[in-house]
Amino acid sequence: MAKKDASGTPRMNKKLYEDELRRLQADLVTMQEWVRESGARIVVIFEGRDAAGKGSAIKRVTEYLNPRIAHIVALPVPTDRERGQWYFQRYIKNLPTAGEIVLMDRSWYNRAGVEKVMGYCTPDEYRRFLHQAPLFERMLVEDGIILLKYWFSVSDKEQELRFRSRQKDPMRRWKLSETDVLSITKWVDYSKAKDEMFVHTDIAEAPWWVVESEDKRAARLNMISHFLSMVPYEQMEPPLVHIPHRPPASDYERPPRELNRPVPDHAARITELAAEAKSKGKGKAS
Repeated sequence: MAKKDASGTPRMNKKLYEDELRRLQADLVTMQEWVRESGARIVVIFEGRDAAGKGSAIKRVTEYLNPRIAHIVALPVPTDRERGQWYFQRYIKNLPTAGEIVLMDRSWYNRAGVEKVMGYCTPDEYRRFLHQAPLFERMLVEDGIILLKYWFSVSDKEQELRFRSRQKDPMRRWKLSETDVLSITKWVDYSKAKDEMFVHTDIAEAPWWVVESEDKRAARLNMISHFLSMVPYEQMEPPLVHIPHRPPASDYERPPRELNRPVPDHAARITELAAEAKSKGKGKAS
């Protein structure tokens, strides 16, 4: 029987998930080599509800990729100078050159989501965006860029559970902001904004692909598998690198280690403490 998460949603078997993820990540490495050799340009947009799993999906996509080829773009709040530019201008600077993949953790669609709902843009700016975004994306595709847009969908109950989980976790608390929390009270507003965005920007040249992410494991596999299916990559064997024999260091003598300033051996210390705790535990048991 499949395990369930806190919301009662069945979760994919962990071992099956890890095995398939490893296989897909190997295919991503193969695809990366094709991108490098062919000079392809790929842009992958990750959008969706807060806490829907966009960041964790990006992490799995890039885990084994070369950061010189696969770049994550997560732009901060625009500066005063950027606010005075054409809206798409700061995103254009981050588009890929030949042989690169750009993964956008949120994108120009901020204007159709957060900015629209929170009132960070004017009605005229919003309407202009809905008109210009399809034109902009058609130009990108016409120029040869492979553009993929993923919307990560999660239920209101699951989102709130993930928010509360982040609040309790010191390692993930930084991912929770006041704007994120407001998405709970503005759930319907965000739903309406997303529906309107789809009406105007779900175009044939760059359609929206929806990733159901109640189960994060399944969502990651589904997204990566689809991503691979949308790129016409071929098996490319990387060049064989010859590893030479090390020549003898006849004219070099290493300085004494005592002259170095080593970091304290924390690993040895905690190993010692663990051994002591285990020994005391056995002593009490006997």
